[in-house]
Amino acid sequence: MKKLPRPRAILAALLWSLSSIASLTAAPAARPNILILFADDQRADTIGAHGNPHIKTPVLDGLARGGVSFRRNYVMGGNSGAVCVPSRAMLMTGKSWFAMNTQTLAGEKLMPELFGEHGYTTFGTGKWHNGQPSWLRAFQLGENVMFGGMSNHEKVPLHDRSPDGKMIGPRTGDGFSTNLFTDAAIKFLEAHDSAGGAKPFFCYVAYTAPHDPRQPPPGFPANYNSRPPLPKNFLPQLPFDNGAMSGGRDENLGAWPRTEAMIRDQLAEYYSMVEHMDAQIGRILAVLQRRGLADNTIVVYAADNGLALGSHGLLGKQNVFEHSMRTPLIISGPGIPRGRSTEAFTYLLDIFPTLCELTRIPAPAGILGESVRPLWDGSKKQLRDTVFLPYIQVQRAVRDERWKLIAYPKLGYSQLFDLQNDPDETRSVYDQPANAPHIARLTAAMKAWQAKVGDTLALNSTSNSPPKIDLTGKARTPDQWQPQWIIEKYFAPAK
Repeated sequence: MKKLPRPRAILAALLWSLSSIASLTAAPAARPNILILFADDQRADTIGAHGNPHIKTPVLDGLARGGVSFRRNYVMGGNSGAVCVPSRAMLMTGKSWFAMNTQTLAGEKLMPELFGEHGYTTFGTGKWHNGQPSWLRAFQLGENVMFGGMSNHEKVPLHDRSPDGKMIGPRTGDGFSTNLFTDAAIKFLEAHDSAGGAKPFFCYVAYTAPHDPRQPPPGFPANYNSRPPLPKNFLPQLPFDNGAMSGGRDENLGAWPRTEAMIRDQLAEYYSMVEHMDAQIGRILAVLQRRGLADNTIVVYAADNGLALGSHGLLGKQNVFEHSMRTPLIISGPGIPRGRSTEAFTYLLDIFPTLCELTRIPAPAGILGESVRPLWDGSKKQLRDTVFLPYIQVQRAVRDERWKLIAYPKLGYSQLFDLQNDPDETRSVYDQPANAPHIARLTAAMKAWQAKVGDTLALNSTSNSPPKIDLTGKARTPDQWQPQWIIEKYFAPAK
């Protein structure tokens, strides 16, 4: 027969239960605020603190010193030339693009939507490339929202969320895109009264910089006297059609062959936009400090994808090379170590479950992402031993710590890169017999990833040299968003 508990034990258990209930009910108020700063088309190698001496990013450098930098962070490819559509869908759902409708996000539980259900005030500003209905489902408040992929940075079509839950607009913004989105975020943060008992906030600031048009604001800087050097893997043009060369808007932004002068000019304009965005982010972080919010705010800095900008003779992101698939990721805030860096593989879709863990909000079932917290608390050295990089139906890549295999199934062509000795992917070593075991291992890893995410593309089992192409003199037409000075500079007929 069991002994009956003594009165003192009963009282202790009751007090413990009451304290547990109290802590649960108090948890939402104690949860940290969330600030996500999301750049557009920013290469991972354009932050000073991460080793680029040619760019000035003091604010991002400060975030890196105050948090954890994930130096091998990736977007999991994309299902369209507008890689930012699936990229943002994966950020907001924690799933791969194979598992959802990336255009509408119909039926998906979105990150800010979930946080709103758990007591957060959710605010969004800037770019949203996945439809108005999903934005309205995600955010309770919003101002200076741009729907679509891009615009002239000085003529941004903007919408605002009305008190009755409808989108008002579009109207043309009065100012430069980066300033407009920063202003909206600051207005929201200035009105947030945490001392008065306001709920924690989830603030999402999605910049359109440094996406083209590569038009830094007038006077910022007034003179980019020291134009950045060419990337180490610069080529005048990619010598074969990777499946994204014809009709691609990004690749039309400069003539073939790419010249050193043209690439250095575009890099200077691109760097200027990053530096301007860095300064605007500084304005937001200054408000957090001044209003006493910084110590209880998790700040996430990331970007939707990288960009070629002369690497491999390309300009865009429609490829699976490192420069286009790697993105910055820095996380800082309460309980997060300062000045740490990790080379463990992460994805953008890991941000959702990470923030869920840090705020004690259960992550949705069925997501692919994993919390990155174990990488800084020491409980794990890695989350995955490979990353999979699939781009539409024309390119597939997988890499491990040292080796990277790229397949072009429609060409029957493959490349193998030794990233330890060739981090810029300049020399394929696929045909060297000694590398057959690496090819076999990575092919098996690629097929395992395909099975995991539901990718049915048939891979080529052999590699043949692809047909050579030469796009010299190919006709180009500027898109509607390019300002006149860019048209005159980069689209005028060669003299």
